[in-house]
Amino acid sequence: MKLLFVHDHKFRKVENVLYSTGGLNNEVLERYSKNASQVTVIARIFEEGKSENKWSKITNKKILIKGDKGLYYNNLKQEILMCDKMIIRLPSFLGLQALRLNRKIGKPYMIEMVACPWDALWNHGFAGKILAPYIFFRNRKELKDAPMVLYVTNQFLQYRYPTKGKAIGCSDVVISDFNENILNRRREKIEHCGKKKILGTIAAINVKYKGQQYIIESLGKLKRQGKEDFEYQLVGNGDSSFLKSIAKKNNVEEQVKFIGGLPHEKIFEWLDSIDIYVQPSRQEGMPRALIEAMSRGIPAFGAKTGGIPELLPEQYLFSNSSKNINEIIKILESLQNGNMMQLAEQNYEVAKKYRGKEIQKVREEFYLDFYNGSYTGKK
Repeated sequence: MKLLFVHDHKFRKVENVLYSTGGLNNEVLERYSKNASQVTVIARIFEEGKSENKWSKITNKKILIKGDKGLYYNNLKQEILMCDKMIIRLPSFLGLQALRLNRKIGKPYMIEMVACPWDALWNHGFAGKILAPYIFFRNRKELKDAPMVLYVTNQFLQYRYPTKGKAIGCSDVVISDFNENILNRRREKIEHCGKKKILGTIAAINVKYKGQQYIIESLGKLKRQGKEDFEYQLVGNGDSSFLKSIAKKNNVEEQVKFIGGLPHEKIFEWLDSIDIYVQPSRQEGMPRALIEAMSRGIPAFGAKTGGIPELLPEQYLFSNSSKNINEIIKILESLQNGNMMQLAEQNYEVAKKYRGKEIQKVREEFYLDFYNGSYTGKK
């Protein structure tokens, strides 16, 4: 079987070697190549002078990655005609184009819905606000008519983008390292936690909808009240000038630390060093970083965005707006050693739902149903 996979994922090419910069690494691509003779991936490819440690080299021999340069109407149409089945990952502009073409071609397909395009665009400047309504309704229409949909949330994306087809909620987050020693070390850390607490967020630092500015502003307001008990560490790549300007404006430069990007094997080491994890995003699917933090038994809180409310108790959620500073401060002041211990244990138990074997089994059964069935896209 020849499978076509379409998404706006950004691959990097260095001396004719392809690298993934995120969610489509070798482990993820194995899901698609396992039951296919060949997988053609239509994505975006950027030429680079050198590779970076955080990139993952693509080594799967069954995977053929083609960039979207020149993949206009006729080229993408030809790729669809040559495949047996398609998996379209949304939101993506390439994915929407492939679905539009497939209305007349009628190849069997399924959709993976991994994020909310409305949140992504609406929180991405003036141009995004203009584009958001059109893309929102395009995605709703495609999901409604799709024969099979895999959502990465259990409720949020299903509610905003319902389907009449067969569907499951199955996160693309997989955690494999669970043992009681992790939780015991966290209990000990909380017991010996001093007055000063270290907050942390993993996210790109050059994208405003990741929301780190709201945590920085909250620290500023606390400082004006004479409270300087928090340090905020940010792990992530990108231009830090905007967030540094927010820190300077709020007179908390000494409390905000930019760690930079970390290779994935170093992420858990860093997570074990902080006291509280926060996911302040204004756009999310099911946040991998938050689940990874919870799997280390870290007390956490976050915005009422995407799948975050499916993970955290109501009292540890703040509104998805620029007027949430007082809510954030209330949560920070509530996180004392006693309830931090309770939240740590609760988070650890919730994270267990994302054990690799359990999720993998559910996902593989859904894919097998797709591979063995005939889910046509012809209208």
